[in-house]
Amino acid sequence: MELLDPTNLVLSIIQEAWKRSLSTVHPDSSKLIPVPFRPAAFLPFTAPMVFLSLLSVKNLKSMILPQVSFYTYTTAFNIINGNASYNRQPYESILLGTGVIASSTFFGLLPRFLQLRFSLNNILTRKALPVVFLTQVSAVNVIASRSFEPSRGIEVMDKEGNVIGYSRKAGTKAVKDTATSRAVLFGTSAFIPEVFSYFFKRTQFFQQYPWSLWTLKLSCTILVMGLMVPVSFSIFPQTGQIQCSMLEKEIQSATQEPELFYNRGV
Repeated sequence: MELLDPTNLVLSIIQEAWKRSLSTVHPDSSKLIPVPFRPAAFLPFTAPMVFLSLLSVKNLKSMILPQVSFYTYTTAFNIINGNASYNRQPYESILLGTGVIASSTFFGLLPRFLQLRFSLNNILTRKALPVVFLTQVSAVNVIASRSFEPSRGIEVMDKEGNVIGYSRKAGTKAVKDTATSRAVLFGTSAFIPEVFSYFFKRTQFFQQYPWSLWTLKLSCTILVMGLMVPVSFSIFPQTGQIQCSMLEKEIQSATQEPELFYNRGV
């Protein structure tokens, strides 16, 4: 059996992720994806929002707009790029999205509120708490905004592309995998710039040019996210596979295939 060179393997993964990022048509509905919510637009929209969401502030009001903007965009992105093979009405997506944006924004603001309310000045608490909340809330945001998929089921197909049925278990796996990849993306993208900023503040350069911290942190956030977006999109294949024995009994009885496929979404 021929072993792949690790460098070539990484390059092939990034190349495949880049091809996916250029996609403009939804694989389930065959409809054009709005330009701001295509995978290629994810980085330029979210990187500045992540940067602004992690800035230290003296009042809570200045954090509301960055948090609302960030979770409005990510919620819409998750709904639009999720699996669309099940039946749903436009008003259901609007109501669901509104609730998810409100709850995500609340929990996104919570660490800042705790810091201001209880004067949490410990370096670990002040820096780590927002990163932890951003990671967790981003993952839960995917689960909540795509909650119809586990409850209503998504299409599962055989290797020939024939639809066998709708599976709630496949929907659960699709959402769980996507939430995991999003946690890896935002967790890493928020953590590494904070580490760099911590050590940069101890340099002589920062003492002379304090304003340079913003430039470094923004550049670092964009760089890390630029590397992590294709990685996170490739952790799990967009066309997911699941053993038929793990699915509902009615689906198992409808096919002899040992493995079925579904669209995981982005």
